[in-house]
Amino acid sequence: MIDVFCCDVVRQESPQRAAHVWNMTQAILRKVSLSVQPYFILLGVILLCTVPLLLLGILRDYDTPIVAMIPAIGVTCGILYMLLLAATISEQCARVPSLVNAMSFGDGTESARQLVVDFISSSGAGFYISTMRLTSATVLKFMYIWCIVVVGSVTRLQAS
Repeated sequence: MIDVFCCDVVRQESPQRAAHVWNMTQAILRKVSLSVQPYFILLGVILLCTVPLLLLGILRDYDTPIVAMIPAIGVTCGILYMLLLAATISEQCARVPSLVNAMSFGDGTESARQLVVDFISSSGAGFYISTMRLTSATVLKFMYIWCIVVVGSVTRLQAS
């Protein structure tokens, strides 16, 4: 969707039209984010529960075959990949102002172009879960903290 907007901006002659199309694109992104938000939260909870249970099962029963772990590992990798794909939407939105700023809409349109760049920059478009903008950095921080908590919890349970 962001790529389609960028292609349209390259073909357009008017910065005002680009602002209107960006406003529609941003509204669609917000609506989609709001619609799929409960499912992302549900998948996050599944992700939070799957790996600790998997690790705990491995540590308590050393005879567990690797084949039995493949479904849980597949689900975990799929959810993480989906979160990273959703985060790339926000990353693409962050690069749009520089594209519009590099465009030439003709003589005398520099101030209008700058207004459109400011509008796009301040719009904060992207993929949202609740009020949090989902970025790659957010997903990687989540994964990092989650791994620390899981390893700490499993270590504590194994020691006792």
